[in-house]
Amino acid sequence: MSKSDRKLHLNLFMNSMGHHEAAWRHPHSDANLVIDFSHFQKLAQKAERAKLDSLFFADRLSTSLTAAKYGAVGGLEPLTLLAALAVVTERIGLIATLSTSFNEPFNIARRFASLDHLSGGRAGWNIITSGTDGEARNFNYEHIPEHSNRYERAHEFVDVAIKLWDSWEEDALIRDKNAGIYADSSKVHELNHKGTFYSVKGPLNVTRSPQGRPVLVQAGSSENGKEFAAQYAEAIFTAQQTFEDARAFYADLKSKLARYGRSPEHVKILPGICPIIGQTEAEAKEKEAELHELTNPEYSLQQLSNRIGFDLSSYPLDGPLPELPDTEQINGHQSRTQLIRELAQREQLTIRQLLLRLAGGRGHYTIAGTPKQIADQLEAWFVGGAADGFNIMPQLMNGGLDDFLDYIVPELQRRGLFRTEYSGRTLRDHYGLPYPTNIYSQESKQHKVNHIV
Repeated sequence: MSKSDRKLHLNLFMNSMGHHEAAWRHPHSDANLVIDFSHFQKLAQKAERAKLDSLFFADRLSTSLTAAKYGAVGGLEPLTLLAALAVVTERIGLIATLSTSFNEPFNIARRFASLDHLSGGRAGWNIITSGTDGEARNFNYEHIPEHSNRYERAHEFVDVAIKLWDSWEEDALIRDKNAGIYADSSKVHELNHKGTFYSVKGPLNVTRSPQGRPVLVQAGSSENGKEFAAQYAEAIFTAQQTFEDARAFYADLKSKLARYGRSPEHVKILPGICPIIGQTEAEAKEKEAELHELTNPEYSLQQLSNRIGFDLSSYPLDGPLPELPDTEQINGHQSRTQLIRELAQREQLTIRQLLLRLAGGRGHYTIAGTPKQIADQLEAWFVGGAADGFNIMPQLMNGGLDDFLDYIVPELQRRGLFRTEYSGRTLRDHYGLPYPTNIYSQESKQHKVNHIV
């Protein structure tokens, strides 16, 4: 594909009220809709009418009493919600977050194969390892497993899941009623996997799905995370605060692909962007300030402390961010902690100022401006080698999503940067990704070649 033919990709990072932590308090928000399916259906159908690539749901496996008091928590489980949304949409991709630390490969492989069948090939798995003790304590651990250990487990987890998805070859189903043969058992494969963390016999009890496997997505940007992404991910959600940082991340990640025999075109890097849109820049800034006024410092501080794995409650809000442990010593979210540290240092922010800078997107890039200003930024990152597209995170969902779909998307289409119609039906089609070769049919063909030789 020539550079002139290249189109950017846009995912809607779904959130019931919006990505600003105070969005639920905004006058335009209806907090009764936090777990209302009809609300999510309307959002999904709007995104599909705008021809966005996918809907993406994050997930966290814990909450706290402070979050329950101030944070409008209690969201729906992503895979369950996406299965329902599959029925009321036709083309848009459906990406759910599930953790390798607190699940088993067989269960995950079965659920995603089922979603891929139910949706006609639109499923994607955002692979996370989780990163907080609060989550660990809901799953029989006192502390989250050590960072490198979580990634070792994730490697084996995904390897097993791939074998399970491939355990039925494409032409395994015969469905011969006269002979009474439903499937060619020579094309259905037991794994007999025995590894460091998992023992799985197989095969999967779901046949090969329309995409072969769900699209594999990853969101960690630590060194372990980047290496994991280079080996497995087909789309990468990342948080970058500056064009320079985004371009460096993009170049670094793409450079790692060759050692795994992968093409840069088959891995889409999609930074998060948290827009607030006004007809003038002043109007957009005013909207942002209105949201900031609704924040609760106690809740914001706890959120930040959990995110960086360091208790900030004893430090003055109007003082600087204290010296944090080295990144390698952090057992939680290493890359996000490093981003927050660098943001505070670069802009010389107090803790209070930092809380507001993070309120709109938890470390993702926030921008308040006109449609042209925002489209200019997206185009600059896209053509400048910093992104293949974006994970769109409206700070306020009610109104903010409409602003993006009504003003930014048409502007990008006018510039020839974004599709005006879907060209395929699956998430792989939207991303321009190849259909994955079945590892068992590949091994089978190689075995036959070796036998003949």
